[in-house]
Amino acid sequence: MSQVDSALFDAGQFQAELALKSSPLAAFKKALRQGNDELNQRFVNGVDIRQLITDRAWFIDQILTHAWQRFDWGDGSHISLVAVGGYGRGELHPHSDIDLLILLDGELHEQFRDSIEQFLMLLWDIGLEVGQSVRSISECADEARGDLTIITNLMESRTIVGPEQLREQMQAATGPEQMWPSKHFFRAKREELTQRYSKYGDTEYNLEPNVKGSPGGLRDIQTILWIARRHFGTSDLLELVQRELLTEGEYSLLYAGQEFLWRVRYALHMQAGRAEDRLLFDQQRKIATLFGFNDDDAKLAVEAFMQKYYRRVMGISELCDLFMQYFEERTGNDSPEQIKPLNSRFQVRNGYIEAVHPKVFKRAPFAMLEIFVLLAQNPELKGVRSETIRLIRDSRHLIDDDFRNDLRNTSLFIELFRCDEGIHRNLRRMNRYGILGRYLPEFGQIVGQMQHDLFHIYTVDAHTLNVLKHMRKLKVPMFQEKFPLAWEVFERLPKRELLYLAGLYHDIGKGRGGDHSELGAVDAEAFCKRHHLPAWDTRLVSWLVKSHLVMSTTAQRKDITDPDVIHEFAQYVGDQTRLDYLYVLTVSDINATNPTLWNSWRASLLRQLHTATKRALQRGLENPEDREESIRETQLAALDLLQRAGIEADTAEQLWAQLGDDYFLRHDSADVAWHTEAIIAHGDNPEPLVLTRETTQRQFEGATQIFIYAADQHDFFAVTVAAMDQLNLSIHDARIITSTSQFTLDTYIVLDADGEPIDGDVQRLKDIREGLVGALKNPDDYPEIIQRRTPRQLKQFAFKPQVTIFNDASRHVSVIELLAPDRPGLLARIGGIFLDFDLSLQNAKIVTLGERVEDVFFVTDANNQPLADPELCKRLSDAIITRLSDAQGDNTVPAPIVF
Repeated sequence: MSQVDSALFDAGQFQAELALKSSPLAAFKKALRQGNDELNQRFVNGVDIRQLITDRAWFIDQILTHAWQRFDWGDGSHISLVAVGGYGRGELHPHSDIDLLILLDGELHEQFRDSIEQFLMLLWDIGLEVGQSVRSISECADEARGDLTIITNLMESRTIVGPEQLREQMQAATGPEQMWPSKHFFRAKREELTQRYSKYGDTEYNLEPNVKGSPGGLRDIQTILWIARRHFGTSDLLELVQRELLTEGEYSLLYAGQEFLWRVRYALHMQAGRAEDRLLFDQQRKIATLFGFNDDDAKLAVEAFMQKYYRRVMGISELCDLFMQYFEERTGNDSPEQIKPLNSRFQVRNGYIEAVHPKVFKRAPFAMLEIFVLLAQNPELKGVRSETIRLIRDSRHLIDDDFRNDLRNTSLFIELFRCDEGIHRNLRRMNRYGILGRYLPEFGQIVGQMQHDLFHIYTVDAHTLNVLKHMRKLKVPMFQEKFPLAWEVFERLPKRELLYLAGLYHDIGKGRGGDHSELGAVDAEAFCKRHHLPAWDTRLVSWLVKSHLVMSTTAQRKDITDPDVIHEFAQYVGDQTRLDYLYVLTVSDINATNPTLWNSWRASLLRQLHTATKRALQRGLENPEDREESIRETQLAALDLLQRAGIEADTAEQLWAQLGDDYFLRHDSADVAWHTEAIIAHGDNPEPLVLTRETTQRQFEGATQIFIYAADQHDFFAVTVAAMDQLNLSIHDARIITSTSQFTLDTYIVLDADGEPIDGDVQRLKDIREGLVGALKNPDDYPEIIQRRTPRQLKQFAFKPQVTIFNDASRHVSVIELLAPDRPGLLARIGGIFLDFDLSLQNAKIVTLGERVEDVFFVTDANNQPLADPELCKRLSDAIITRLSDAQGDNTVPAPIVF
């Protein structure tokens, strides 16, 4: 900014203020406050962001200049105040670093020491947080020679006050002729970028991205400009177009992306009141509103805003990759070029595929798909040459309906899914280059689309490609141990490409409103027909997309020990082939949604459901499992185990006569034998019996099973879950059985609060047993519900709980379905409510999905009957909503939209 902006800083008025005050602090603070208020108001009023951050840098220049002039610098010819880093570029956000270099002509530190200290003290006193260094020209050269950060900061510098020739001499002493030649600087910056990407998980799609440092953030644009400045001596984006480093289209994308991210960063700083570059959940909502986004039937305002954000950063990240590769090709290869032809359209140059001439895609548009098939068929290739990437990007407009229906193109696309290697990698390339969303417009709609929750941590397109990545992992032997059944099932799938296509389409209906499974199934069927798949293949892919949530819902929300549940699921699936495909799709979907979701207990549930359904299908759907036969099989197998342990059959059967059928339907023979042996050994001991062990011996498929045998008491569940809450346990399943002799036999499946199994920690298991025994021996001393601090992210998802109550005539129980925000102590509060309403819990399915819980409780009244009074159900529902709402504060936000 060259002209004076008196509305922002009036030098005359400022001097008058200084003259009126005995201390300069008040005048400086007033000027800073007024300037900040003016700039923030301009932002709210929609002033161009480029002008705004330039104005802020100019404003700070005026403050610093007036502060500098208050001290003695001799004749002023031997010292300069220099802006470096982002401030040196003349760019400043509300709380950006103000990096200063006090540059000396020679070793004059002592001569100016007092003035420098007083100057810096004044800056701190008036509230400016500056980063400063005091160096001579030679010291700048010495420090920069071995430090990438210092040389980068010095490259971006400008003189605020003092002789400009000092900065020019410093620039000459640290130029590429003296140190950090262009090639070395590029390689160092490339390594720095790789490390930064790794810090943020190598993805643009973090739930709470960093607008500066995450892939596709402002730092990517700056990296391009740093490298260009070191090599060409310019960091002007438009000049890079003139030098043919960027095309006009790439320039426009970077320019618009930078402008958008600057607006987001300015809003973040302004709203947080500090240097905050993380786009946190609460800030996402506020900025979406500030930027004019609104909720609609399909998307929340914050989701629409974040989709725009993710699309911007994906484009920036893609261009950064392209620029880095382009520069590598031009400067990084010292060996002779090696060229090998592939066909008449493509060749390999130094390990990268490239078009043989610039009109390849214009003359043969199908080559835009062929290139990805060639990459998959030749996995040794490193990637695509930068000029060919540009050709692809410039030719994307050729993909229209005629292109999509061309038999050559449909055949090539299906051929990619039949390749032995590189399917996920090349679909990801197609997405980054903008081809996948053009070829499949329905996929284009989900690019960058996010769901504003803690469950889905990736955008829909990134999650979808991640699903395929997890499917492909099942080809690799090293994953056999982690996914033993999925690995085995994957090996026998007859047409794996159908699984991949179902994975590609399973979430493609999201963001349109309505049931995304139904919408996706329609799209999947249309895709299969357009690609000439056989009728059986088409039906399978469409069914998988429509049904992709059914298996996980059944495993996590229903009692899969109930033969009727298994028979119903087997009828839905219909045959072993569908079961196998659906199982692998479900495992891959869960793992690709959120890495924390795939714990030992979910693995065990899905394995049990697959195994039980497989048996039901083999037996025949017309011949469902008989309950009595199932009970007898379990008892016979348990007796065999008990007799090996020296326990008589009569002794065991006398105990079993008191337990009821449900106990044997809901426990396997190993658990029955384990419980029986322990109960017999416990004898008449009046203390509660508490047992613990891992649910399975498989390393990756186990949780901790807690079995409690004690005299039945009305507050048993409430006391137990409150005690477990105090023990920092996360309950994932509860099986509550009351025997005819009024003893309760409760089984809880638990993990530690972090979602991990306890893994045989002897002392931890001992503490759990002792804690539960102590609580159950003294139920009147009801364990206090721990008031643990709610994590920051969970606080952003406060909504009114939803409760549904209905009777299940087949099981003679009432079912309470709960959707609520996850909060510490939630299950203990539920237990307390059941105690207040004199309810007995028969079973529970506990499901935590990111920021929300979806729990199901099966209850009876004090007379062991379902709840028959509608008024009672209403009061129960109101009590649950009120108490859970109180636990999270005043909540007026509606429940989350779940597609």
